[in-house]
Amino acid sequence: MRITVIAVGKLKERFWKDAVAEYVKRLGGYAKLRIVEIPDRGIDFESDEIIRVAEGAHLILLAIDGEQRSSEGIAHRLDELMTYGTSDIVFCIGGSDGVNESVYKRADETLSFGQITLPHNLARVVLLEQIYRAFKIMRGEPYHK
Repeated sequence: MRITVIAVGKLKERFWKDAVAEYVKRLGGYAKLRIVEIPDRGIDFESDEIIRVAEGAHLILLAIDGEQRSSEGIAHRLDELMTYGTSDIVFCIGGSDGVNESVYKRADETLSFGQITLPHNLARVVLLEQIYRAFKIMRGEPYHK
């Protein structure tokens, strides 16, 4: 299983980098994880890069109007994708201006963490934690309570 997280913008503060590094380490035993940071250069450039990086993969776009899933629902969806042969999954967190229509059209599905607006750095950490939690749930391992 290969998982890529595309995020527009670079983490600057040490505490965000440390949080991401912790989940990258934890996920190492479950999947090949890659994080791709796309420079914040405007919505059209960012969207083109997202589509380029996601080529050939199952693209899940994080969007406020996307499908809301519980942690168990995320685990079930990842398990379903893996069961039916999807081995390359890309999650995308767009930039502060979002993404253009081409990314929505390219996305295989959308995912929402609810109607709240999260800073992009926090959204990245929450996404990685939920992916980690999903693997723990799928394997029946303690963590999710």
